[in-house]
Amino acid sequence: MPRRENASRRLAADGRTYLWNQRHRHRVPDGSGGVRCSQLLTLSPQPSGSGGPLRIVFDGGPGRIVADGFPSGSGDVGLVHGAHLNLHTPGAVRALLDVALARGWDPDVRGEAWVDGWSLLEEAAAAYAERQADAGGDGDG
Repeated sequence: MPRRENASRRLAADGRTYLWNQRHRHRVPDGSGGVRCSQLLTLSPQPSGSGGPLRIVFDGGPGRIVADGFPSGSGDVGLVHGAHLNLHTPGAVRALLDVALARGWDPDVRGEAWVDGWSLLEEAAAAYAERQADAGGDGDG
């Protein structure tokens, strides 16, 4: 049975559980007159109410890949000549979470925290690739 689209998934990390999901969205940047695609990854500490969600945003733009159909796959984010991740992959989500935590995001603080995903991408992609290599390329880290 396929998973429902946009349904939250569980992720356990360092003794804590998070619910996470990713969504594709479209928005019109101020004054641009055009529509810009973005991917939004949300991680919510559990149990509910124990802390505020982390929202990692990957806005499309020059030199950036944000999944919007062929040839990129759903959930893909990356740099045209650089790092990339798939936000449907638990190991990739865990790598982004680890970088956000290392840079000071506190899951016990209430209220939403918004982070520019591009600032986390290269470090998270490197950590994810290293985990994949350590696991022999099997699984998703």
